[in-house]
Amino acid sequence: MQRTFAIIKPDAVAAGQQGEIISIILQNGFKILGMKQKRLSRADAEGFYAVHAGKGFFAELVDFMTEGPVVVLALEREDAIKKWREVMGATNPANAAEGTIRKRFAASVGRNCVHGSDAPETAAVEIPFFFATSELL
Repeated sequence: MQRTFAIIKPDAVAAGQQGEIISIILQNGFKILGMKQKRLSRADAEGFYAVHAGKGFFAELVDFMTEGPVVVLALEREDAIKKWREVMGATNPANAAEGTIRKRFAASVGRNCVHGSDAPETAAVEIPFFFATSELL
């Protein structure tokens, strides 16, 4: 079994799509180990996306991620990282496969409704950024 991290971003939460997205997660065989709805502070967003600091889109990303509540999730299943990235779809919704979350719900590359870890090493950093070990089932 493998763990991955996911965020339902402010655009999807504002549109009331978090329930449908959680249903898709469950339908694809993921176990939800942890889930919280929270509003990211500027420090939270800057810390979480520190890998992108200095890039042209960093300020816009931080502004977006702090504009409203998000849902953070720790997920588990076989090959979780690869599977979650397939379920999410391409970062650009115009290039995402039919039926993927981003094809269905995302508005643009910048407002793409969900986040997912891209590697086991990333998941190992992202999950504890939001969840204490004691919070995970």
